[in-house]
Amino acid sequence: MQKRIIHHIAFWIAYVLFKAYLNFESLAYNKPKENVFYLFFLAIGIQSTYLIVKIPLVYTIFHITDQFLSKKWSIIKSLVSTILVFVLAIPVFLFITHIAQKYILKHTSMTDASYYTLASIFYAFFLLCFLCGVALAIKLIRQNLLAKEIEQELTKKRLETELRFLKAQTNPHFLFNTLNNIYGLARKKSDDTAEVVMKLSKLLRFMLYETNKPYIAIEEELRVMEDYIELEKIRYNQRLKIDFIKFIDNQHEPIGPLILLPFIENAFKHGAGETINESYITIKIQLQKGHLHFSVENSKSEDNQSEITEKIGLSNVRRQLELMYPEHQLTIENHVSTFKIVLELNLNSHAKI
Repeated sequence: MQKRIIHHIAFWIAYVLFKAYLNFESLAYNKPKENVFYLFFLAIGIQSTYLIVKIPLVYTIFHITDQFLSKKWSIIKSLVSTILVFVLAIPVFLFITHIAQKYILKHTSMTDASYYTLASIFYAFFLLCFLCGVALAIKLIRQNLLAKEIEQELTKKRLETELRFLKAQTNPHFLFNTLNNIYGLARKKSDDTAEVVMKLSKLLRFMLYETNKPYIAIEEELRVMEDYIELEKIRYNQRLKIDFIKFIDNQHEPIGPLILLPFIENAFKHGAGETINESYITIKIQLQKGHLHFSVENSKSEDNQSEITEKIGLSNVRRQLELMYPEHQLTIENHVSTFKIVLELNLNSHAKI
């Protein structure tokens, strides 16, 4: 509210100075012997006097416009009210002009009646209309910009909420799959169960404290990916061949947390996890000057021809990519015996959600 008042005061000060500047030459012509600074301040004084009628007029027009736009007043009531306001304002404006000319500027050649002619009335009408039009245009433009800011803020908050929901959905999904792995090891009474629980604890600590950040260093994302791969290796032993190829030119490049891991998790769950034969997963990640090329390819059983792309993990991360990285391209190749995703990502396009 205080900021709004300051803006209004600044508008009227600027208006008075502008009008005083326009009238300054006329005063200098009529009073060539007077000091320049005196004449300028005289013009400011005269224009300030007109604010007696201009300020109430402008804010009354604002009120009428607000009532009309909010559909509280009909167009007829708004027009009649506007006409009545101008009928009251014009005589006051002409009276101030008369006083200024006769007693301040000492223009005695004009009679009192000459200030209230039809031409003077029309001049006052158009002058006041111009002021109200400019002020109203500024008000409407400001309201439009404010409405757009509010809309953008609401959109931003909606997207933030959706992104938080997607991340919250990803974490339990990941935890559920990992707990299934631990359950399998526990039933076998495997000596690796304790080590898997410890690795899982490390991953969950990361999820609790890091995933709420808008982005993390890519070296942290890689570390989580490696920990997850090591955790899964314990489960599959020699049955699964894993190749993880990395080329990173900047270990501190920011990236959205857990934006890549779901693709690897998907390869384990729907590739190696659904076949009893030997299988493979090949992961390649290359980062150069902010542009990321990431691919995950896994073998799969020819009997497993379900639509993998509709699984919750992939559909979730696909939406996260849409929200976080406008400049990305995700390609999914689902063949008879292999499944592959290729992600091209411009990390510099990270959206400010």
